[in-house]
Amino acid sequence: MSDPTFLLERRPDGVVRLTLSRPAIHNAFDDLQIAELSAAFGELAGDDAVRAVVLTGAGRSFSAGADLNWMRRTTVYGEAENLRDANALAALMKALYELPQPTVARVNGAALGGGTGLVACCDIVIAGESAVFGTTEVRLGIMPAVIGPYVIAAIGLRQARRLMLTGERITAYEAARIGLVHEVVAADQLDPAVERILSHLLKGGPRALAAAKRLVRDLAGRPIDQELIDDTARRIAALRATPEAREGLSAFLEKRMPGWIG
Repeated sequence: MSDPTFLLERRPDGVVRLTLSRPAIHNAFDDLQIAELSAAFGELAGDDAVRAVVLTGAGRSFSAGADLNWMRRTTVYGEAENLRDANALAALMKALYELPQPTVARVNGAALGGGTGLVACCDIVIAGESAVFGTTEVRLGIMPAVIGPYVIAAIGLRQARRLMLTGERITAYEAARIGLVHEVVAADQLDPAVERILSHLLKGGPRALAAAKRLVRDLAGRPIDQELIDDTARRIAALRATPEAREGLSAFLEKRMPGWIG
């Protein structure tokens, strides 16, 4: 039996830590791991016990993107086979991006190509000082197509043009400056920083967090017109009528913790 391509750790507080586990090849992924990760994200999405997901890498890297052996196999693929592979990777990115629970990328090292794509799909990104990022695909004669929408959403059109055309690697601090990373910390402060973010996330109502995450995605780029105003009013009205919202408000008025905080 082959070694698992990732490790899944479930904590009593509802946090799931998913660790890409191919350190010998810098957690590069192939078609097998893409399928396994997509299935894992699908299961997590439907699990009400999951409150937040932390994505990280084993060893010195977060993810170096595509596995070279997999890329070597694709050199003899026809267009139909390449389309199949591209659709699978696109489905993985979409599954991570649309996961209803908050996602935190714990970037412990290099995140290149598809690795940068995984980072861009996460809601909150904490990076160690030694982490590097880059959409390096053009240097291989290809382009960062399926990760493109998420990278552009994270850093904007202008910065994406530069990264995708130059293929250069940037530091964690530069990644923070352009909006890909939220916070850069020393290596020994990576876990405390992630735990601090999780402590904030776990204070939110699970349904409210999922609704707020969907709200941000749905409102991005839309004009502030009457249609949008009506949409947001309907959303808050529907959420206020839920047992979770009633519990949250009651807990606030009664100066106690809401039921979702263990």
